[in-house]
Amino acid sequence: MRACVFSVDIEDWFHILDLPSTPKLEEWPALQSDVVRNTRRMYATFRKHDVRCTLFFLGWVAERWPDLVKEAVDDGHEIASHGYAHELVYTITEQRFSDDIRKAREIIERAGGKVVKGYRCPGFSVTDATPWFFDRVREAGYLYDSSVWPGARGHGGLPGAKATPHIITTGHGDLVEFPISMARTLGRPMYFFGGGYLRFFPYALIRSKVKQVLAEDRPVIFYLHPREIDPQQPRLPMNAKRRFMTYTGLHTTERKMDALFKDFRFNTFEALLTSIRGGQP
Repeated sequence: MRACVFSVDIEDWFHILDLPSTPKLEEWPALQSDVVRNTRRMYATFRKHDVRCTLFFLGWVAERWPDLVKEAVDDGHEIASHGYAHELVYTITEQRFSDDIRKAREIIERAGGKVVKGYRCPGFSVTDATPWFFDRVREAGYLYDSSVWPGARGHGGLPGAKATPHIITTGHGDLVEFPISMARTLGRPMYFFGGGYLRFFPYALIRSKVKQVLAEDRPVIFYLHPREIDPQQPRLPMNAKRRFMTYTGLHTTERKMDALFKDFRFNTFEALLTSIRGGQP
């Protein structure tokens, strides 16, 4: 499957996970929000290159700024769900998770006027400790998921997980999984296509790794957040390692987006879903 998907997790600067300084849900309304400005800046870049993307909206954001969701639909993008309260999956109960993703889907569908088919959990935090995850996602009405990080990472990950798109059979029907794309480098899988990795690595290396993955007939899945194009965003207190991963290279993001959109063709998860499901929408 030779395809590139550019996805954005639509959340704000204060939604960074797993920090002592991360604000609680009840504190969010009182904080300065930059998500509308930064997301619309991304929309402008997409329009400039005539690119269609998959946008995973946090339900909390869609609830407060439904016009942001409608604008995405009007521009031809796919709207999908990033849950509501932005909690790491392995830190909450199965029932709390189920309630969260159902609530988010309803809010996003109401805002955009379209059926939401896809889900991505915060922090790619599906792990071996959440064996109920895929059943609950499919039960909530989602047709695909893009939460699996097929390797170890700070927020968990699933080392040894299948690294290509595949169908997972659940008690509520089939669920298509689009795992995050890895590129073999120095004998081990590495990630180059999103977040701090995309901002840190030079574009020439990223481009070569995109070509490597495509040559292996695998899709390349990119992901970013609106805050990653904003060098002037407020900073949360964190240790030096997290600060480097969170704030390094913010000034390079839009330049790399421009280059990617010129060098490669992009599609949405929804379009790939149809091909994997044998022509079924």
